[in-house]
Parts: sequence; structure tokens; C-alpha cells
Amino acid sequence: MNATMDPAIDLPTASTCTTCTFTQDFSNYWTATLYFQARNGSFIRVKQKGNQGFESAKGGMTVYYSQPYDGSKVTAFKKGFRMVVGSPMYRTAAESSKNRQLTFTCLQDASTRTGETTNMPVLPCPAGIMSNVRFPTCWDGVNLDSADHTTHVAYPSSGTFESNGPCPASHPVKLPQLFYEVIWDTTPYNDRALWPSDGSQPFIWSYGDPTGYGTHGDYVFGWKDTSLQQAMDTNCQPGPCAALSEQSIAAGNACSKARSVNEEVDGWLAALPGNNPVTGVNPGAGLGNPSGGGTPTNPGTGTGNGGTAAHWDQCGGQGWTGPTVCASGYTCKVSNQWYSQCL
Repeated sequence: MNATMDPAIDLPTASTCTTCTFTQDFSNYWTATLYFQARNGSFIRVKQKGNQGFESAKGGMTVYYSQPYDGSKVTAFKKGFRMVVGSPMYRTAAESSKNRQLTFTCLQDASTRTGETTNMPVLPCPAGIMSNVRFPTCWDGVNLDSADHTTHVAYPSSGTFESNGPCPASHPVKLPQLFYEVIWDTTPYNDRALWPSDGSQPFIWSYGDPTGYGTHGDYVFGWKDTSLQQAMDTNCQPGPCAALSEQSIAAGNACSKARSVNEEVDGWLAALPGNNPVTGVNPGAGLGNPSGGGTPTNPGTGTGNGGTAAHWDQCGGQGWTGPTVCASGYTCKVSNQWYSQCL
């Protein structure tokens, strides 16, 4: 996974290893990182932990490719296919409802799979928080991608993939259901005395979302040759799949990629990576928690529109009252109506 993903790159041939169980899978699976915000306003990255049966895995993501429960066939993703589900700008239940089945599970133990919510859990979770990312399962059959990385795919026109809901006429090709389970070890922060004094939950996505409604996932297909289609046709779930070869968890753990951005993301941080502000219902309005709780204030130290924003700092957006001029060498770039950043 790179910051820029050239569609011309063939992942199976460009990759030297994979962290996946199946050695034919060189796909890229991505979600944001979760942070804990302490009462003094500082942040620390929440570590992932392995799922049941994968406890020794360094990462906490389990990826599922599911066939329809009625036994009908699916068309596997094609070379060059990619998609995104969810939006980092969403902060309300109404917005998040546009993307079905993006949820959280407050784990009571490792086997908990009920009680999903679309918002971040509001109480301590005894075994951590699991984020669940289910992608659309219907494809237009033509475009491997789209300008927004979403409109070439769709959810069933009624029901769900699990209930064998039909695909809409605009997106008639049924895909496997791609589903991420990502387990975050929030247990070191279950003491409510560490949480904001107003009792609100303290976990923030790395892009500044404290609600959970902005959860999203990215997918770049990278299976070798026709191996995924063979696996789907075989319907080898659960259990070993004769169409695929497996590697050990230790072998997957040995596969890693060097950091490409020279920025500290671990340890206690004064701000989220990239100086992303914590934002509420109107992203960009800067609804961060000040030290010790209390009334939220705009992030940054600028003095109104006359100040200067440093590299990576916010420099504009609807509701923004901080500096709009970037430090020498940087330009204020518009990300959306709510947020501009010095880059």
C-alpha cells in the first residue's frame, strides 16, 4: 500500500510477500487508525490485536470473501479493481446510513458478534472494539473504478447480501461479499477515570472523527491470476481451500513495509497525525476536547485570520476561524467545504 496507488501496477508481480493467509492474495486492505484521547488532550495510538484463531498475528484485521447463502455464483473482482466504502466526512447517523453495514461491536469477549452499532461504543468494552466494514456486493460490470471510487458498485436493491437481496439493474453483477473485522485493543483505557470528564467516549479515528459515523475502508484487488474466482467457484468455506495455498501466521508477520512518511504516529502525541483536528457534526469546525474536558474550542494556535498555519495545519473550511495563510513554502489546499490544509 502506497500513498499513491498507480492502477498500472500489478500487485502480485510487484509484491515480494503478503501478510495474508492465502499466498495468492496480494490485495491492499485499509482502514483508518484508532486513537485514544486523554483528558489532557493528548493522543496515543490504539493497538490492534489478532482475531480468534489468529491471536499471534501482528495485525488485527480479518478479511472474508463470502459467497451467497443460496449457493448462486459470484463474479470475482478483476485486475485493476478498487473501491471505497464510507466517508471520513460523515458525523451523523443519517449520513452513515448511506453505507449499509459499517458498524462497531463492543466485544464482551473474543467471540461476541452481536450488538452492532453505527456509532462508536459509548461504554468500556471488556475485550476491545471491533470495527466491521462490509463492502457493496453489486458491480456495474464495466468500470474497475470510478471518480469517487464508489459509484461503480452498489448494495442490493432490497435486503442484504446475507438475505440474498437482488442487485439493481444499474449494477447487475453480483460480487463476493468483502468484509473486514478489525479488532482494536481498547482494554488499557477502560478505566472511566481516564475518559473525558463529561463522560463522553474517548476514541477518535485518525482523521479526527469521535462519532464513528465516518468509518470507511479501502480495497485494491491484488489476487494472482484467477485464484479468487477458483476459490469462489469451489465454495470452500469454512475450512481449507484446495484451490489456494496457505502460509503460517509467522510467515505473514515477517512481511512488512517500511514507513513512507517521516512522521511520529506512536507514543503520546499533542495532536493527531497530520495535525488533523477532532471534528464533530460539521467537520472542520474544530470540536476538539480541551485539557480536562469543558467547552470545545477550535484547534491550532492561530490568532484569527491574521495568524499563520504551519505545514499540515488546517487553514480554512466552513466555520473555521483560525489562520488562513500558510507558512512560507506551503499552500492552503481545499479538501472539501469543511476543511483545507497547508500542504
